Amino acid sequence: MTALTMPAGAGAGRRARTGQLAGTWSLLRLALRRDRVVMPVWVIALGGSFSSVGQSIASLYDTAAQRAELAASMNGNNSVRAMYGPVFGDSVGGLVSWRMIAFGAALAAVMSLVVVVRHTREEEETGRQEMLFSAMVGRRAPLTAALLAALIANAALGLVIVAGMAGSGAGGAGAVALASAVAGVGALFACTAAIAAQFTESARLAKGLTAAVIGAAFVLKAAGDSATDDGSSVLTWLSPLGWAENTRPYADERWWVLLLIAGGAAVQCAVAYALTGRRDVGMSFLATRPGPVRGRISTAFGLAVRLQRGALLGWTVSFAAVGVVFGGLTGGAADLVGDNEKTREIFERMGGQSGLTDAFLASMVSVLGTVAALFIVSSVLRLHGEETAGRAEPVLAGGVGRTGWATGHLLIAFGGAAQIMTVGGLGLAVGYGHELPAVLAASLVQLPAVWLLGGVTVLLYGALPRAAAAGWALVGLCLALGWIGPALDLPQPVMDVSPFTHLPRLPGAAAMEWGPVVLLTAVAVVLVAGGLAALRRRDMLT
Repeated sequence: MTALTMPAGAGAGRRARTGQLAGTWSLLRLALRRDRVVMPVWVIALGGSFSSVGQSIASLYDTAAQRAELAASMNGNNSVRAMYGPVFGDSVGGLVSWRMIAFGAALAAVMSLVVVVRHTREEEETGRQEMLFSAMVGRRAPLTAALLAALIANAALGLVIVAGMAGSGAGGAGAVALASAVAGVGALFACTAAIAAQFTESARLAKGLTAAVIGAAFVLKAAGDSATDDGSSVLTWLSPLGWAENTRPYADERWWVLLLIAGGAAVQCAVAYALTGRRDVGMSFLATRPGPVRGRISTAFGLAVRLQRGALLGWTVSFAAVGVVFGGLTGGAADLVGDNEKTREIFERMGGQSGLTDAFLASMVSVLGTVAALFIVSSVLRLHGEETAGRAEPVLAGGVGRTGWATGHLLIAFGGAAQIMTVGGLGLAVGYGHELPAVLAASLVQLPAVWLLGGVTVLLYGALPRAAAAGWALVGLCLALGWIGPALDLPQPVMDVSPFTHLPRLPGAAAMEWGPVVLLTAVAVVLVAGGLAALRRRDMLT
């Protein structure tokens, strides 16, 4: 009898561990239900892009000789290697892996951080987590449910990639290795986001910290790849994105590298679980510092600057660096394209018809513009975050009206977009070494489209605050159209959905077309005015 009886201490420990996971499946179902729209959009759009790029490469480089020439030229250019990594195989699948694996893994990481932070720190920040803990929910159940939701999203992404690559004629073991590397890195950064959520009291800061780690991983990979053409640099191996590319899909796959990715995820997951059991709900290991005894913020604009200055600084530095890198690539644009007329047509469709170098510059400033739209949407949605977290009410209870409070944040959003586009244009001109006025003008002409997307987000926030996050979907659509639309030769009515399509293609356009610029700016002004009017008339969220 004694041999069949579990010691009291062991039984209590097992019950405690089981109790800490109570309610996990219910929370997982809730998380999947809440993300039933956003998560499939992420998975299908990102996974489908691998197949789309495969089809484009197969049509652009339809012979083995052309693909081999492309691989050799890419490996010989350290700037291109910094962006995309080395080419390990010259098959269609190998070129898709070269073009997509680093960016795909980074975007999978972004998807994971959004899922994990939303269902952990964001729930605590809004007070919903404390309400759940009053029921039969274990201490570690929310974290477990969030990580499982991210794991499901990445597994689905992997399946879509495998199916898409097989559909484009590049299936087999290479497709499995490619999908496993991308999904594995996504899962790894889900655990990174889980750790960041333990250290901060703000969901926004947790997302920012995780995004900074992703950015640092890309910088390490880029620095390592620019130094060597075989992925062997120490800097490359310090980056999870470098691990992904070193799985070498379609080029004698290195399956053991996936164990490195899994090990990194397991270690971070263990750290996150240890941390979440050692803090109070709503608290963090990096406590928010109290403000000065005498306040120095006397206006709504000053408050907005204080809240958003860190993000604006980070975006400004990033645009300067990216602009310099893009500018450095411009001088060799003709060499990169070579004699392939189809590639030349793609660049001209993206950037105009007045010469390949000008077309390349125009396509690069278009990329900067669509990325700047992410900043303006994020900055506008800071209003929604302040409102839902209950921090707007104390401000509005004083002498600040709703319009004044919102205007402070909108000045940062719209003015900040102008600032980062200016810095990006200057960086592009410095990297290129020529045509500073023309390149800067080309960068600034993107602003009306950026402001229009910001105006749509303002209108959604003012009139339908619970649907304000749809601004992200609009930006994602514009990114997809700008990224793969020209390569897929989409019909013009589809391309016209993006406001960036209507802007003049500078530099290189025969004449400046002021009509679309003025019209898009006017529409943006109307949208902002409508959003502020709706904000004044609706009830604040509780």
